[in-house]
Amino acid sequence: MNTYKVGLLSEWYARMFLRMHGYKILKSRYVTGRNTGRAEIDIIATHRDTIVFIEVKNRPNLETAWAAITRPQVARLRRAANTYLIQHRWTGGARFDVIAVCGLKIYWAKNAI
Repeated sequence: MNTYKVGLLSEWYARMFLRMHGYKILKSRYVTGRNTGRAEIDIIATHRDTIVFIEVKNRPNLETAWAAITRPQVARLRRAANTYLIQHRWTGGARFDVIAVCGLKIYWAKNAI
């Protein structure tokens, strides 16, 4: 299986995990336009009155998953999230989570970015 398919499978796995924890998935693979540097948010979900932007990383271990999240990527994700919030006139809380898929294990860090 190539890395693209592994990424899609990891995102599917993360969505199922979030649903099991009471999250409602609003959007998968949200891509913004030119003004945000073409950022992609893997999953956008809600839980109670909070919108959650989730970055999914599939890596062999947790250390390499964290290392894969760079400062420029975080900046792009924040701009993309702002764009989404403005477009949808969201007035509740918001946060960024990271889900690292390492083999069949899921590590979930809330308020990670």
